[in-house]
Amino acid sequence: MSIRVLGLDPGTAIVGFGLVIFDGQSYQPEKYGVIRTPSKTPLPHRLLMIHEQLDELIEELKPEHVAVEEVFFARATTTALAVGHARGVILLTAAEHNLPIFEYTPLQVKQAIIGYGGAEKKQIQQFIKNLLRLESIPKPDDAADALAIAICHCNNYRLQSLIRPQGVVSD
Repeated sequence: MSIRVLGLDPGTAIVGFGLVIFDGQSYQPEKYGVIRTPSKTPLPHRLLMIHEQLDELIEELKPEHVAVEEVFFARATTTALAVGHARGVILLTAAEHNLPIFEYTPLQVKQAIIGYGGAEKKQIQQFIKNLLRLESIPKPDDAADALAIAICHCNNYRLQSLIRPQGVVSD
């Protein structure tokens, strides 16, 4: 069992991405970074930039699954709406490539990585650095978050494959 998972941390200014190859036991980071859009650019053009750059990234990296963070904002409604637009573009772009899309809440990501939903961002970043045998914590934070989302999906995928009996097809 080997799978290529593209983790994505949505945003309009910065979209974090991280491709992780998981063989059922170990994780190998292939590429990670961010897609940036200029702050003075109108939102529709920023969304187009995200679409075009993510499209190129998917063509280059050839992921088998896409994992996207579900975003919750209690205070900043405007920010939540803008990030929602970016999420929509991300989901659309992955769907255009006929990729299976999986969504995880920040709580699910923390629990899958550390085992505790109240984990601090620094704890997650340090764990990612160690797990992927990186020299330093990925920067900016959005790239580290995207790798965490990809690893969360890898863990979930492994768990589901253990639960699902071999040779049984479910409806």
